[in-house]
Amino acid sequence: MDSSLNPNKHLKEQFVSNLDGSSILEIAALLTIVPLLVLIRYSIGFHCRTDINEKSLSSKKNDDEIVVSRQWKTYTYAISLDFILIVFPMLLFFTVLSEWVYHGVVLLSLVLTVSAKRSSSGLQRGQSLSFRANVSSYRVALMLITCLCILAVDFTIFPRRYAKTETYGTSLMDLGVGSFVLANAIVSRQARDVSSGNWISGLKATAPLLLLGFIRLVTTSGVDYQVHVTEYGQHWNFFFTLAAISILTSFVNIPAKYCGVLGFAVLAGYQTWLVSGLNTYLLSDERGDNLISKNKEGVYSTLGYWGMYLLGVDLGYRLFYAKHSNTRSTTSSIARVFLVSLILWIVTLLVDNYVERISRRTCNMPYVTWVLAQDLQALGIFMLSSYIPMNILSSLEEAIDQNLLATFLLANVFTGVVNMAVDTIFAPPLASLVILTVYAFALCAIIGTIHFSGFRLKYW
Repeated sequence: MDSSLNPNKHLKEQFVSNLDGSSILEIAALLTIVPLLVLIRYSIGFHCRTDINEKSLSSKKNDDEIVVSRQWKTYTYAISLDFILIVFPMLLFFTVLSEWVYHGVVLLSLVLTVSAKRSSSGLQRGQSLSFRANVSSYRVALMLITCLCILAVDFTIFPRRYAKTETYGTSLMDLGVGSFVLANAIVSRQARDVSSGNWISGLKATAPLLLLGFIRLVTTSGVDYQVHVTEYGQHWNFFFTLAAISILTSFVNIPAKYCGVLGFAVLAGYQTWLVSGLNTYLLSDERGDNLISKNKEGVYSTLGYWGMYLLGVDLGYRLFYAKHSNTRSTTSSIARVFLVSLILWIVTLLVDNYVERISRRTCNMPYVTWVLAQDLQALGIFMLSSYIPMNILSSLEEAIDQNLLATFLLANVFTGVVNMAVDTIFAPPLASLVILTVYAFALCAIIGTIHFSGFRLKYW
């Protein structure tokens, strides 16, 4: 197709290139804000759950009660409240309030303390979220962050330090693919010690990811969409990385209790290879004529992501699914998650300082331990919802959780359409914020409508 469909392609590619990222501390603070917003939403109450077996049933005894309803008006109100209290503040802190991140953590912590005490004193009866619900909330938050960032990064109101780093460093968007890999590992059948069948069934399950990878490749090439080549390579993309991990796991399918040892061995071997010379090749401009060389970042980083996946399986099994984990109290389980996160933070700082700096581009060992530390910290904060009476997944969380893949694909389509229709890098701040707000609300509204209608488009 005519390249005039995307006349500013090269400018947009340069806009997200050669960036150094932000500090680990700022990213940790930013990722603390997200679960705090969710917990504050829980403490306020009024959640609308759809129940396809009920007809026009609505019950509400007080503000802290759950509303079970098939009434569109009530559901719309709940979704809108979720957007106002969770999604919109996230968007603000990712853009115009980015200089107030640390202040935001302090303020939201105080608000949560006050609102949690209010809900606790007003309602003695409690209902604790299960670990599965906590993980669902964590995965939904990850999806929301991703959906907001993939479009916001093309606007000037999105700080460049939050965009993906070129080679070394840490940023908000650097966490993306690693967090998805870890989230999949924690809830995988392997982590739950459930038989996943033979390698043939594993390959069949990988087919949708490969299909999506090729669809993305064809569509981005067809409209001459901007591609940051040093991120994955010329043809590789996020879906191919997930598919490669799935294929490797299918062929090397071992019990969860041994995954930690194998994951560490893979990472140690890969890191040794990197510092022994592979880095020189991967970080150079050299690209041969073969597919591997053209996509060297995506191909070789798969080893790091596979090691991360295996460690995630091991952590998921030992922290949440092993028999002894079921006998622990909620407080003990939360403490263990924070303790493991602290240990991983210490390891990250040591490896980052004395072995090699964190690099999302190569998915080296310090990047893996950073993602594990940061995501377990966030998950631990989500688990604090157990201390909020009558907490339950919000209506928006429930809708996105049941349609994770649909949410991601729709966000990608919207992102492409906006980029084709608007010169994002020249949009003024107010117009940029309006566009991003409309985009985020439209995404939430459509996914909410899909869920209210009884559809479920869930893949992973």
